[in-house]
Amino acid sequence: MNHSAPPPGILQALADHTTMTLAYTDEDGPQACAVLYALHTGAEDGPQDPVPALLFVTSESTRHGRALSAAQPAAPVAFTAQRDGQDWSGLTGVQGRGMCRRLDGGERRRAWRMYADRFPYVALSPKLRGAMDHTAFWELRPTWLRLIDNARGFGHKEEWTA
Repeated sequence: MNHSAPPPGILQALADHTTMTLAYTDEDGPQACAVLYALHTGAEDGPQDPVPALLFVTSESTRHGRALSAAQPAAPVAFTAQRDGQDWSGLTGVQGRGMCRRLDGGERRRAWRMYADRFPYVALSPKLRGAMDHTAFWELRPTWLRLIDNARGFGHKEEWTA
């Protein structure tokens, strides 16, 4: 198993985006949804774990929330992260696979702080902040990442495996 951090270009692309399309499967088959995420590189905690995490929220009453909950302690998922409206010659994005797990206790509180840092309007809105009290926080730990960066040349790819 690779215990090194992903290449800087992949980490930068993940940091540059805020929305991922999360693909999962449940008893009804495959499905995908869009969620906002905050990137946690581990740098905030010191050099313990170089593998990044994508932190996101979703209610366990949604289809994807139920599917992730049913697959605990870790749910296998795939995802993409890219901006909308890009021209093909400058298309940049990340494809990935990994495992999702629900965060509780101190991990949930830490995730909330990182999420609020990334999306300050959530913490500033009493309505959104109240909703967060009743929403599950999730961590997606990638096991494989692929950067697509056509600005470096059509079809330019960079891959990393955990």
